[in-house]
Amino acid sequence: MNTTGTSGVFAREFDEIERAVEVGFAGGRVISVSFPATAPADATADHELLDRIAAYLGGERETFDDVATGLTVPTDRRAVLEALDTIPYGEEVSVSRLTRLAALDADDPDDLELVTGALRDNPIPILFPDHRVRGGPYATPGDVRETLRRVEGV
Repeated sequence: MNTTGTSGVFAREFDEIERAVEVGFAGGRVISVSFPATAPADATADHELLDRIAAYLGGERETFDDVATGLTVPTDRRAVLEALDTIPYGEEVSVSRLTRLAALDADDPDDLELVTGALRDNPIPILFPDHRVRGGPYATPGDVRETLRRVEGV
């Protein structure tokens, strides 16, 4: 998906999750995804990524692999989110497994705290699919997370 030069906030309400999806872009990269109750009045509803999210919520298999993202998180958390991004559509892993995927020690409390912190503060849920991790915490709200899991058959 070509988003070169895209900046601003785009949002649309979706019946499937009974709330809006708000996407923030800077320099052509997605920097945030959130789930407000309604779309902000000043947000633009027309964007290809929102069309793709609509298709995904409607049951179409979508990976979002070609969407450029700009993670604004510390390097250690970035490694966790990049590992999270490798979990395929329709699959789930435990927090311990995600810890190992991020080349961390699942038996080290500090490493587990790093992973759970990265999940909790994930700035780009859906694109970095924290709903595919069993036993979170999650940046994605519970009702939205359950819908995403149901869509993917997890």
